[in-house]
Amino acid sequence: MSNSILQRYPALGFPRYRRYWLASFASVGATQLITLGQGWLIFELSGSALTLGFLGAAAALPNIMMTLIGGVVADRFDKRRIMMFTSLAITALLLLLAGLDYTGLVAVWHVLAVAGCISLINGLDWPVRVSIYTSLIDRSAFLSAVALNSFIWQATRMAIPAFGGLIIALWDTAAVFAIGAAGFFAMFVVMATLEVAPTATTEHSPWQQLTEGMRFILHSELFKWLLALTFVGMFFSASYIQVMPIFADLMNVGETGYGYLLSAGGIGSVLGTLLVGGINKYRRLGTLMLGSAVATAIAVIAFAMTADAGLFVAGLSITLIASLMSSVFMITSMTVLQLAVPDALRGRVMGIHTIGYSLMSLGGLFIGALAEVLDAGMAVLLGNLIYLSFIILIWFRRPNIRRLDGQALETRVE
Repeated sequence: MSNSILQRYPALGFPRYRRYWLASFASVGATQLITLGQGWLIFELSGSALTLGFLGAAAALPNIMMTLIGGVVADRFDKRRIMMFTSLAITALLLLLAGLDYTGLVAVWHVLAVAGCISLINGLDWPVRVSIYTSLIDRSAFLSAVALNSFIWQATRMAIPAFGGLIIALWDTAAVFAIGAAGFFAMFVVMATLEVAPTATTEHSPWQQLTEGMRFILHSELFKWLLALTFVGMFFSASYIQVMPIFADLMNVGETGYGYLLSAGGIGSVLGTLLVGGINKYRRLGTLMLGSAVATAIAVIAFAMTADAGLFVAGLSITLIASLMSSVFMITSMTVLQLAVPDALRGRVMGIHTIGYSLMSLGGLFIGALAEVLDAGMAVLLGNLIYLSFIILIWFRRPNIRRLDGQALETRVE
């Protein structure tokens, strides 16, 4: 590996982290396949925007309930064994769904049940993923590990959906679930052979640990408002992705076009990740962060309008821009939080941050229900107007967030 890469991303110089990072491509890529496959299968079985919303709820609610416990587990027990269990359990569930789908026995409730079980397991898995870095690398390489793991999600979101759409078109959704199972099994094999530093013991009870993490968030203006903004954005704005099959149908582009739409969003996310490299040192970090949130909401509204008009190429371009802006917001806000959170609370606090990803799926129920009453475009418009209102509230009522100085923050944390 070249010195220039190691200088920019020193975490890759640690063999244990490098193995974990490469294995994560398999499991995160599998997660992207699952999202695409379940959404398309549900739409084929029901043709209903509301049922797609139920899928979002099934993929979100168990995770939200389990994440609070998962954060405590991540700070208390062996992270390697937790990830071995979660990877193997998800492998088994995906094989079950692939078998039901392949034999033609699959029903809507099967998909919802499997999505709910995977969501519950992810409530244990995700807090571990955002807190395991300190067990694999030195602190000097920590921020590069955060960026590299963000890149995994963005890169797989770029490449996997188009690949998955082609797989569905050539074979069926059963093949997507089988490939996803293989990805999680690969993660299990790597974690089973990986040496991970043991988790520090604590005399506090799990309940004390949980309340300690919640108190930290509630007593910190920075964490309280940035987490709230993340949650509102995911629920009301990013949730348009959950009903993307409806927009693909409006544009008459089928499963292949559906995959391309999701991949365009992935390309935008990767571009956003590259654009904000080293942005934690930017003096007007707060303005950039809130401005990118505003741009995201406006772009999502524009996407819904072009989809309603059946403009596929324009829709691809705009969803790329929306994802780019959303990526800028997510990476800048997460960098701020990762710099500020104490190591002892990292699993719990950053685990709560991962609830935002579940709220994106849960927001699909809100968008889907509105789409049944109105239409998909109007539902997305209303959701993003709510998001814009909350951003404006923070802009004027919490000027300390708007005035965040990346250089000052990094110096203060160090």
